[in-house]
Amino acid sequence: MAEAILGDQDQYSCSICLDLLKDPVTIPCGHSYCMSCINECWSTNDQEGIYRCPQCRQTFDSKPPLNRSTVLAEIMEKLRSTGLSESAQCLAGPGEIACDFCSGERIKAVKSCLECRASYCEIHVQPHYNVPALKKHKLVKAAVIPVCPKHDKLLEVYCRTDHKCVCMHCLLDDHKGHDTVPSTTERNEKQIKLTQSQTKVKKTVQAKEQELQMMKIDIASHSDSAKKAVENSKKMFSELVKLIEKKSNEVIEEIKAQEKADLDQGTKLQKKLEEDITELKKRDRVLDDLLQADDIQFLQNYKSVSSSSGSDELRSFSFQPHCSFEDVRKLISELTGKLETTCTQEISKTIHKVSDLSAKGPSFDIVVGDSVRVKPSVVTPIHKWGSVTYLSVGVVKKIQGDLLTVDFPEQKNWTGAVSEMERAGSDLSTKNGLFDMSVGDRVRVKPSITTPKHNWGRNVTHKSVGVLKDIKDDGSVVVDFPGHANWKGLLAEMELVTNNDEIGPSSLDSNIKIGDTVRVKPSVVTPTHKWGAVTHKSIGVVRKIQDDSLTVDFSEQKNWTGIVSEMEVVASAGSGSSCLDSVIKIGDQVRVKPSVVTPTHKWGAVTHKSIGVVQKIHDESLIVDFPEHKQWTGLVSEMELVTGADLVDIKVGDRVRVKSSIITPKHNWGGYVTHKSVGVVKDIKSEDVIVDFPYHKSWKGILSEMELVIGSDADILGSS
Repeated sequence: MAEAILGDQDQYSCSICLDLLKDPVTIPCGHSYCMSCINECWSTNDQEGIYRCPQCRQTFDSKPPLNRSTVLAEIMEKLRSTGLSESAQCLAGPGEIACDFCSGERIKAVKSCLECRASYCEIHVQPHYNVPALKKHKLVKAAVIPVCPKHDKLLEVYCRTDHKCVCMHCLLDDHKGHDTVPSTTERNEKQIKLTQSQTKVKKTVQAKEQELQMMKIDIASHSDSAKKAVENSKKMFSELVKLIEKKSNEVIEEIKAQEKADLDQGTKLQKKLEEDITELKKRDRVLDDLLQADDIQFLQNYKSVSSSSGSDELRSFSFQPHCSFEDVRKLISELTGKLETTCTQEISKTIHKVSDLSAKGPSFDIVVGDSVRVKPSVVTPIHKWGSVTYLSVGVVKKIQGDLLTVDFPEQKNWTGAVSEMERAGSDLSTKNGLFDMSVGDRVRVKPSITTPKHNWGRNVTHKSVGVLKDIKDDGSVVVDFPGHANWKGLLAEMELVTNNDEIGPSSLDSNIKIGDTVRVKPSVVTPTHKWGAVTHKSIGVVRKIQDDSLTVDFSEQKNWTGIVSEMEVVASAGSGSSCLDSVIKIGDQVRVKPSVVTPTHKWGAVTHKSIGVVQKIHDESLIVDFPEHKQWTGLVSEMELVTGADLVDIKVGDRVRVKSSIITPKHNWGGYVTHKSVGVVKDIKSEDVIVDFPYHKSWKGILSEMELVIGSDADILGSS
């Protein structure tokens, strides 16, 4: 019985002090605590009038009555008394705490007293349970008692300012005026958060275990299905072979039957011909006898013999079969060729479809956040195309069973089957869906590409439409854009622009409409229809839009013609210092845009990661003070505002995730990383960051694509 009680000793420990229950009380939710511990825990909530269970977090509107649990108290006494004899002779091993009061052999300590600053075995700790003065001491599980290295005092206070434990003497010197609380108070608050995090982790573990069980069932079911498919395939192909053999036998029987019919006819003709020959030979002998006779006999018999010669009455016979077996051979040869071609093609299609259903796109390979498209082998999706095509690339928003919801640029909340989709990664073939790109096609960078592998260049954007000039064997392409000739990119990053979507403000620059105030983009060196009297500083009003062209009235030139893709909207033309970019003003924190490869006025000591303060703005130029470079000169159009969230410094050990604004990370998602995944930063190299996610270790990304997960958000690590 004693061993059973000792075996369950953890059940009788107070979750607040982690010691065996003293004066145990049980609150309405069923959890038990030391009376002093729960009273101290709830004393901080007396003013709020809200009382929670430290373990299950159940809330009570009024403070529940705390009555001593007699049964638990008796169990505690038995547990302590039983533990004396069973643990008294237990010697302290390497790394274990020894009793400070045992002489001779080092007996293992079971408790440490924070007041006495000593450790006790089960025998020597008994006075702390029986002596009234010692009952008030704080007992903890045997451990090395931490003390202040400076004052040699017990660490009883937590400094929130410096995030460390200190003694009471430290409050008078090094930590004077700091935000400090009793260590128990801080522990209770952090324990609540940790308990919540542990609860989430346990729920996640349970969910993952259920998921594992379901996966095992699915794998077993899939294996059984494969075996049945193999057996069924063997059966069907065997039946097909038998069918071919049966039909082959039928053809052979038909050939034999036709042969017999033709031979029977030939035999009859042959017999008739033989009879005619016999008759003719007989006639020949009669004629021969007559020719050998004397004159009188010849003349007397001539008339009768000559009148019955019958040579003209004989019919001509020839064997003409109804069936030509040479034609039959040709027919069989043609049939064999057709069967071979059909079988090869259809079986190849079947193998390809089986490959699509298994190797190319298993359902578990697609997760929420992935970029996907419809497989080229799918003729018509189960839930129809809608506005989606083979070229469409969208982001998975939801997966439920075999169905998934995808946001395409052409259609939001599109529903499809997981088995019909494939991930749209960097391994796309030279054929974009079923549309083969060739030199001369109009193309643009896919909306799903955040930054092309070879960067944007100064004049290329998602809206730029160019002509495909060359396709290399390594999958790279050369494109002539209006503002950037011989731009280099990857074929997998491009999409075809059809006649319906290559022109018109709705597709190229949907935010420009008649009446808007616009200007030529700073990235455009020379407009397609030339400058005229217009400059980068000119601001005019749109009067007409037709296809990709627009007419603008500038103060310098009326009815100026330009291209929609070369223009940008100016929010406020009269804002003084910021007519080029009204959102940036003096005093703002800014950095160079990620899309700018090299600033117009060069980098100096500045990088994409540098954050500085705007000191001066003049027309389209501005002066910025960076920590690395004071009085740095740049263009307003090349800069972007840095918000408070962007200013957070990411360090090794921080918990991070991919920003929700990133559609596809530069180095791709990996197998199990999504927007919800939370990982720990393992290493930072320049702009690259290495992150350990729960299901993808050493994942590589870009620092600018990541965001810190702070506060309660960090607790979702287990649910990612």
